[in-house]
Amino acid sequence: MAAHIIDGKAIAAETRAQLATEVAAFKNETGVIPHLAAILVGDDPASAVYVRNKERACEKAGMKSTLHRLSAETTQAELLDLIAQCNNDATVHGILVQLPLPKQIDEQTVLDSVTPLKDVDCFHPENVGLLAQGRPRYQPCTPRGVQVMLEKSNIEVAGKHAVVLGRSEIVGKPMAMLLVQKGPVANATVTICHSRTANLPEITRQADILVAAIGKPNFVTNEMVKPGAVVMDVGINSVDGKLVGDVDFDAVAPIASAITPVPGGVGPMTIAMLLDNTLTAARLAAQ
Repeated sequence: MAAHIIDGKAIAAETRAQLATEVAAFKNETGVIPHLAAILVGDDPASAVYVRNKERACEKAGMKSTLHRLSAETTQAELLDLIAQCNNDATVHGILVQLPLPKQIDEQTVLDSVTPLKDVDCFHPENVGLLAQGRPRYQPCTPRGVQVMLEKSNIEVAGKHAVVLGRSEIVGKPMAMLLVQKGPVANATVTICHSRTANLPEITRQADILVAAIGKPNFVTNEMVKPGAVVMDVGINSVDGKLVGDVDFDAVAPIASAITPVPGGVGPMTIAMLLDNTLTAARLAAQ
């Protein structure tokens, strides 16, 4: 059995094209240009590339993007001042604080300072709470990207056993919340595994849908995957200058029914969902 390769680039391009149409209609109707403000602190190369890709994606979708570059020596107070300015700027609809932040800055304090209405990453406790209750204001970008890929690939989720490998606030926990909700591309039975899970391979082998987001290169081997399972690899790791996922792709692809590659899988969808949230934020502001 050869797995179907889920093409994240193609699905993201299709999603962004649809967004561009919606943005154009919104601008014609309201005269408002959806505007994302990105804040980059320090000179982390991977973060810089990621922010640049977001800028380009905004431009192609007809949105406005503003990048605030701050030095690695920026104090927490200075960063909070900038976020307050963006919070109070009515022309800014979404605020993105690129992670990781330098050690002198408390990440949680900074993320909590973004007003919930402009929190297009869906990190603020208010937005996480709404998500947990099944009435999200915004969808968390990477988990929602996985969900859209499942939908576009016609993969049935309802009633399936989904195992999420990882419990981060960015991917693992919100991914589990999306899959367990009532609604389309959901209604799954969800198990969350992590570094302290006993008998991990035994649990992952039960998964009809396995979402790997543990941050360890090639961690998921073929012995951990049930034949015919759908494998969604969220990991992005650099090994000898090459990007690899959390899944040993070459070993797992022959036994999975569908699998995402790295690169070219989930990554492009994260940016597409960020743009979608920014348009939603602009619509909420226009109301």
